[in-house]
Amino acid sequence: MAGQRTAEVQRETKETKIKLRLNLDGTGNCQIETELGFFNHMLSLWTRHASFDMELTGQGDLVVDAHHTVEDIAICLGRAIREALGDKAGIVRFGHSIIPMDEALALVAVDISGRGYLAFEGTLPAARVGDFDTELVEEFLRALAMNGEFTLHVRLLAGRNSHHICEVIFKSLGRALHDAVSFDNRVRDIPSTKGVI
Repeated sequence: MAGQRTAEVQRETKETKIKLRLNLDGTGNCQIETELGFFNHMLSLWTRHASFDMELTGQGDLVVDAHHTVEDIAICLGRAIREALGDKAGIVRFGHSIIPMDEALALVAVDISGRGYLAFEGTLPAARVGDFDTELVEEFLRALAMNGEFTLHVRLLAGRNSHHICEVIFKSLGRALHDAVSFDNRVRDIPSTKGVI
């Protein structure tokens, strides 16, 4: 397939200012600064395991909380994935991954379906990890799937440590998306009987 699949997205509101560049055909390199240390770490894991390259800066109204920043970054990432995929011709479309980290285990499955949907099952025991509200993991995933227009299932199969749980979710998400956006060398057209995704 020709060329690298890239997108640049910016979003500026009264609450946030986000700028990102995404390359789906990268090697896992990233430059990330969101003002949220733990979130930077999760996004770095995601890009590494997806083999995406990403440059991201995100500023937000953290005096309120991190919700707007995390959600708006997910909106931008979803839009960037959708834009970079173009008409989706030749992609595998589906991807899944089960990743362990010590006692934590997560399953993530993706369908680049053209329909945004999140099914999330799991509980993060701690309300915060570092400077990050763990309830924002689900909010991030929902905004990513809706704006990326893909179906996303996340199942926490085991885990007691919230740091480990977050890590396995983001790593599994990276691996599942890597597989879903990869090219299937047996398929040249759009992977749907409808002829469009």
